[in-house]
Amino acid sequence: MPPRNRAAVVVLGDIGRSPRMQYHALSLARQGFLEVDIVAYGGSDPHTSLLENKSIHIHKVPQGPTVPQTFPKILRPLILIFKPIVQFIMLLWYLCIKIPAPDVFIVQNPPSVPTLVVVKWASWLRHSAFIVDWHNFGYTLLALSLGRSSQFVAVYRWIEKHFGKMAHGSLCVTRAMQHELAQNWGIKATVLYDQPPEFFRPALLDERHNLFCRISKSINQPYGLRDCIISGSTGPDGSYPNTTPFTTQIDSDISLKENRPALIVSSTSWTPDEDFSILLEAAVMYDRRVAALLHEDDSIGDETVWEEIHSGKQFVYPRLLFIITGKGPEKEKYEKKLKKLSLKRVAFRTMWLSAEDYALLLGSADLGVCLHTSSSGLDLPMKVVDMFGCGLPVCAVSYSCIKELVETGKNGLLFSSSSELADELMMLFEGFPHRCDALQSMRASLMERISSSRWATEWEENAKPLIHRVISENSS
Repeated sequence: MPPRNRAAVVVLGDIGRSPRMQYHALSLARQGFLEVDIVAYGGSDPHTSLLENKSIHIHKVPQGPTVPQTFPKILRPLILIFKPIVQFIMLLWYLCIKIPAPDVFIVQNPPSVPTLVVVKWASWLRHSAFIVDWHNFGYTLLALSLGRSSQFVAVYRWIEKHFGKMAHGSLCVTRAMQHELAQNWGIKATVLYDQPPEFFRPALLDERHNLFCRISKSINQPYGLRDCIISGSTGPDGSYPNTTPFTTQIDSDISLKENRPALIVSSTSWTPDEDFSILLEAAVMYDRRVAALLHEDDSIGDETVWEEIHSGKQFVYPRLLFIITGKGPEKEKYEKKLKKLSLKRVAFRTMWLSAEDYALLLGSADLGVCLHTSSSGLDLPMKVVDMFGCGLPVCAVSYSCIKELVETGKNGLLFSSSSELADELMMLFEGFPHRCDALQSMRASLMERISSSRWATEWEENAKPLIHRVISENSS
């Protein structure tokens, strides 16, 4: 069979929230010189580099039925059966009719049902190769809501394993997952570590200032009447054109404020496998510990703290601004908790940013926090990889294989409780912004590795040979 010079990337999810599959598509087009069809749900916009690439074609599949909140729980299992059937029909139509026949399908797992089944059928009908990119195990995610003993979970695991073994090739995200697939699933997988693409990098000072000006409306909307994050006077349109909590512009000169807050970023999907309460509790502990060191008491109100900050006074421990990005089911619950907090030197903001502004935010931050724990214990958080690409040290929840990514003291720190995270915040930000030696040392270490740790290099060495091999074997 002659080569078609075409690949299909399949994601039964929001393509804008599937960065690894976006990077696959870019590499297939740029490094594999293939026409690429992405079949996925819509929702969030992908990075502009995908939208502007003429070799990449995005096909948005209509989403299946959702379960209303008022739907009786006793009938919810019917939705678990009905929804995959609808998804099966829609996805099969797109993969077999709507898009041109590819040389290879590359499918994200999870979700496994009905994705793996449909892609296997489509690969057989269209005489295409079939590669699974294992990000996690779908049955472990389902078990978070149904429990490990559920019959649905057992059936799901059987389908995931059975059809996963039918693939012509497999990629996975960690050595631990590679070992699990080999020993207990009979699947030989190639490890393709997540690495940041080139647009994750430290932001220039003018890029920081312009970003903070663009998101100034969100930054300057506290959950209470007022908190420790302040800005300059607003313009006629409500914007903050010349000053932000972090930067000041006079004529064409932009400078960082000496008494700026430390900017901490955490991106989350607001799901049960990321316990956001750990971060809230750590923030409260930091706030109270700093107050105790400054010999403050409850009689000192927000007005006093606000006036101290406005005067430009600096402290050994800075104010902290946590910006939490992402969408997900538990966001509203935690936003209600944020409104009830009474913190003097810590503030929170939640927002959703474009892919371009998210990369700039990471490149402008002082620390990243990752709350990902993994339903299987075998995958790694891609958000941390992106942070590292920006030279941003990370505090991450400790679990079984996280040390494949986070090297304690070199590029980040690990914690298992809110008190440990609070300890790390106190240690890292003592003397901020100029005398925080541990934070600056980790950033320097990350900066040394940035040029050699990029997605394109990792993909060229590990994914490209596998893709060429399975296409060759399938066409012969």
